[in-house]
Amino acid sequence: MKPRESQGSHPDDVGLDERALKYLEANGATSVRELHAALSIKDPSLTQAQVADLVWRLAEQGKANLEDDLPATSSIGDYLKLWELNIWFYVAIAVSFVTVLVVYVFPPEFPFVIVRWVLGSVFVLFIPGYVTVEALFPKGRELGSLERFALSVGLSLTLVPLVGLVLNYTPWGIRLTPVIISLTIVTVGLAVLALAREYRDSIQRT
Repeated sequence: MKPRESQGSHPDDVGLDERALKYLEANGATSVRELHAALSIKDPSLTQAQVADLVWRLAEQGKANLEDDLPATSSIGDYLKLWELNIWFYVAIAVSFVTVLVVYVFPPEFPFVIVRWVLGSVFVLFIPGYVTVEALFPKGRELGSLERFALSVGLSLTLVPLVGLVLNYTPWGIRLTPVIISLTIVTVGLAVLALAREYRDSIQRT
């Protein structure tokens, strides 16, 4: 999303910026419509487009943060219907179960073994750590994409050996089936936890 072209400058931009910042400090997160309603009390000629330009200017200066205005959801089921927002959840779950399916359905022969290697690598080296990062740092928290990727790989390399260590002290031992089932359970559990945290944060922002 990009800022729209300014539709006219306000005669007192500096004073308007200060009033907008004071309002945000006093009221916290708000919408452009609410900010316009507050600022137009002293300046009825102020348009909503000018307030939108003001918000973009403050964001570019690092004085304000922009967040998506999420639609209201009454349950986590409604929240799950926001496909674009929760695509990470569906991808993580899909990769986990598809990997299990491929391991037990595809024969360990060329070229099928390549699919097993690729999905297995993603499932072991990235997905467990990724859902852990989502659980620890829900979307909207200060964490960049590169940082999320690095943490995902690092946490996966930590979680997988821990799962193996725990299995080593169980009757099942460190074998293919117990490892795959355990990693799937851990991954799905962390993904659900992360989704619940993001749903809670979305309720607090609305």
